Amino acid sequence: MAGLWQRMTTVIKAKLSKLLDRAEDPGETLDYSYEKQIQMVQNVKRGIADVVTAKKRLQMQSEKLQREVVKLDGQARKALGAGREDLARTALERKTYAQQQLQGLDQQIAGLEAQQEKLVANEKRLSAKVEAFRSQKEVIKAQYSAAEAQVRIGEAASGVGEEMADVGMAIQRAKDKTEGMQARASAMDELIEAGTLEDFTSSGETELDRELAAMSASTEVDAELAKLKAELGPGEKGALEEGKSS
Repeated sequence: MAGLWQRMTTVIKAKLSKLLDRAEDPGETLDYSYEKQIQMVQNVKRGIADVVTAKKRLQMQSEKLQREVVKLDGQARKALGAGREDLARTALERKTYAQQQLQGLDQQIAGLEAQQEKLVANEKRLSAKVEAFRSQKEVIKAQYSAAEAQVRIGEAASGVGEEMADVGMAIQRAKDKTEGMQARASAMDELIEAGTLEDFTSSGETELDRELAAMSASTEVDAELAKLKAELGPGEKGALEEGKSS
């Protein structure tokens, strides 16, 4: 019984395979492959647009921080000129933190620019390959149509049966499928080569890194505060103190 069932299954599969082969249109298969490649190109273009959008957003943040640094520097000078060293220190601390943020943003922007250039180059290569495939598929479709017509004429003239015609058709379909798959594989290689966006959201800082950064920031504040005192000079500070005592 098991042997009979297995034999029936094999016959059914063979019949279905033959029906599918007859229903398959090589031209439609090639057109479908071309449409899928076009979709791949569109996906790459959307990826480029996403990278550009992210880069523009970071550039806007960078410009805002640059304005904040200038503002805080002016506030520190004004506070120190008014004899408020505590306010000057606070302003300088904020300025140092803003400068650190600005440096990190600049690194991220540079990374996105490099990613954008790579994606644009890969998109151009992929588009060129897709265009070449489009031309090739039209040639193959024309060749297939001509070959199909020739086979039908030959069958009508010589009386060759359906079985022999199926052999020639199977060879042609195998060739069309192989060439279409090779083109698709090339397109996939280009997408893989494009790579993915780097994750800029993870800083990887440890507690030790933060403490060292805080020490560095405090040292920078002390140095800049001393620089401002030196720029004001003893005369200006003395005048300010005299004005306050009177």
